[in-house]
Amino acid sequence: MTVEPTPGLSSAEVRERIEAGNVNTLPSRSGRSASEIIIANVFTRVNVILFVLFVIVMSTGEFEQGIFGMLIIANSIIGIIQELRAKRTLDNLAVIGEAHPVVLRDGIPVQLPRDQVVQDDVIRVHPGDQVVVDGQVVDADYLEVDESMLTGEADTVTKMPGDEVLSGAFVVSGTGTYRAEKVGADAYAAQITAQAAKFTLVSSELRQGVDRIIRFVSFLMVPVAGLTVWVQFQQVGSTWQESVLSMTAALVPMIPEGLVLLTSMAFALGVVRLGRRNCLVQELPAIEGLARVSVVCTDKTGTLTQHGMTLGEIIPLAGSDLDVVRDVLGHLVGADPAPNASMQAIAAAVPASTVPWTVQARAPFTSARKYSGVSFHGRGNWLLGAPEVLSTSDGTVAALAEETGSSGRRVLLLAGTSASVDHPEAAADVAPMALLVLDQKLRPDAADTIDFFASQGVEVKVISGDNASSVGAVASTLGMTGAIRDARTLPEDDAAFSAAVEDAQVFGRVTPPQKKRMVQALQSSGHSVAMTGDGVNDVLALKEAHLGVAMGSGSPATRAVAQVVLLDDRFETLPHVVAEGRRVIGNVERVAKLFLTKTVYAVTLALVLGLLGLPNPFVPLQITVIGWFTIGIPAFLLSLAPNNDRARTGFVRRVLAVGVPSGVIVATATIVTFLMTRGLGPVHDTVDTQATTATLAALIISAVWVVSIVARPFVAWRLGMVVFGYVFYTGVFIYPPTQRLLELDISNPATMTVGIVTGLIAAAAIEATWWITARIRHERPVLWRTPGPPPTHGRDLRDEMPPRDRRSSAHPPTRPA
Repeated sequence: MTVEPTPGLSSAEVRERIEAGNVNTLPSRSGRSASEIIIANVFTRVNVILFVLFVIVMSTGEFEQGIFGMLIIANSIIGIIQELRAKRTLDNLAVIGEAHPVVLRDGIPVQLPRDQVVQDDVIRVHPGDQVVVDGQVVDADYLEVDESMLTGEADTVTKMPGDEVLSGAFVVSGTGTYRAEKVGADAYAAQITAQAAKFTLVSSELRQGVDRIIRFVSFLMVPVAGLTVWVQFQQVGSTWQESVLSMTAALVPMIPEGLVLLTSMAFALGVVRLGRRNCLVQELPAIEGLARVSVVCTDKTGTLTQHGMTLGEIIPLAGSDLDVVRDVLGHLVGADPAPNASMQAIAAAVPASTVPWTVQARAPFTSARKYSGVSFHGRGNWLLGAPEVLSTSDGTVAALAEETGSSGRRVLLLAGTSASVDHPEAAADVAPMALLVLDQKLRPDAADTIDFFASQGVEVKVISGDNASSVGAVASTLGMTGAIRDARTLPEDDAAFSAAVEDAQVFGRVTPPQKKRMVQALQSSGHSVAMTGDGVNDVLALKEAHLGVAMGSGSPATRAVAQVVLLDDRFETLPHVVAEGRRVIGNVERVAKLFLTKTVYAVTLALVLGLLGLPNPFVPLQITVIGWFTIGIPAFLLSLAPNNDRARTGFVRRVLAVGVPSGVIVATATIVTFLMTRGLGPVHDTVDTQATTATLAALIISAVWVVSIVARPFVAWRLGMVVFGYVFYTGVFIYPPTQRLLELDISNPATMTVGIVTGLIAAAAIEATWWITARIRHERPVLWRTPGPPPTHGRDLRDEMPPRDRRSSAHPPTRPA
């Protein structure tokens, strides 16, 4: 149904609404503003605790002991810089990837950014467009919208003039215009489309694991910290300044000051790195998501193949005249106000007729119906769609279409029908007129990307709305050898359906609800599922999958629901997403092991000494220097380093398996050395200093060895980091200025021997624990990374794929037109 077209707002009316503030102003695409980012990174719980301890230490007049306060500045600056970089990247990419609605201004259609829409603007929509603001339909030409993201109902809704449309819905078929009534914060888009590209640290397996570790640490810290404060202020003969310094030295290492920071930084760096490859990460857990998936479901058209198609051949049927066929096609082209990719390919070869026929009825193409059609006054009713869907009296036409499509080409049937095309039974009895053969080109990177996933143990399944034989031929060209299944033959029973989806690799004639059901079936079987697509028919499956990946040139609706958008349509970017996910997961795991080890040994040391009523052996400056190469610098370097280790489940278990025993061993070595060199009673200051020095040596030797465990398998720079740590601390112990600064005394050989030997025994125990733990988990301990081929500029994960015949842009063999 149509009404008199409207010219939209005039330029003067637009200015009036802008001045009145009636503009579709949306929240920042990346969530927090720059000022909010700065405040959030400065006033963290860790920074507040460190600042309070810093102020207390400053009150003693021992200013050099407060150098740990630099952690506040470092934590804040690193967090601010990385999040601002990520925000800038997301903002820039979101502008490219967001919907740009077509708005009528002064009677002229103009494509604008969504935040330039004003109240009462008239917006034109076509199939695949997302409704960006709430409004009322002005003009509807067979307009059908999908409101499943709003209502949960999968059925499309027909819209007529006067009907309400809500932002977040998207157009499935037909065309129309609607007038914007609610814009900005009043529209549903303020929560849907703006939220899609928001910089958030939302729930993920990795962050949940880090949170569990933080809770575990907090549970240990609270009672031990209280005991420490009480014991240190009960020491006989100690001044309040000495008690404050001992208390602070015991409390500071308990705080996992960098764990959350480096986790967030690893995610933010991933956003920036992928942004350089024109990959928009709309939800941060998506970075780790693809590294964990076990099945990748992908559409064929526009994902494995390029968007452009050409009309390769017209095959007349039943004695039809080719000129008549081309004449009908020319009028169908002219009658379609919003041609899809297939109709655009036909239009490129068969231009629209200069003398159009009068249109009586139209049936826009939908993925569920799989055909479109037009009824012309006095010129018949014509359908164009899938040959096996448009019924015929015998199977000869379907067989010919099946044979033609078996080479990977897309085949459509042009047929006449006695019923009006908008009748529900229009396709029940048709007269075939011609087969149209469309040629498609494979993406140059599709074969290598599928090879990569296969080499990583990730299964790729192709689920397409095209003919099963055609889809199977394309999949075969890409090296996929699994079973091919026509989705129309899939069983209705859930268990049988899941088994069929599990067994086959390539599916044709899949409807949008079936795509969603396939994703659900794979998830119910325990798979982590990623879905890639570009069309409206992929939206339901993209939304259902653990990870949705959309092509940048796809419909706005797919880009809105996907967690990752490949803005330049490069399918080969997915291995880089995997690489970033592996880097984040693997590096955060390494960093968590270091921080948990530090917290466990600090808590154990404070607990045992508190129960024995002994003073803490260290002062804050010593603890700060200890942290440089036993936690701080190694954690920073490891969090940013390349890491291609495959993602595995059991993050928390593996972290605890290393952090808890290592922390207990380090604490045991520290306590044993302190007791052996100092004893339990009051001692002379010289003896106390010598005991502290030996205890510090034992702590450093064992703690640096934990770094060597976490850094494995070794590569040159990781081994160098460990060696440099030992060399650095050796220099600290023997260099007179640092001896004076850190109050070290190495003049007693017997005392130092106790510390060194105890530290070496602890290092050996840590090493043995690492080997035993690996054996218990049935893993093979790897000391050195096996050297691979020499690195080259631009080398990436795809270079590690097993060699095979590299296919590029060649499309399946075709018959001459």
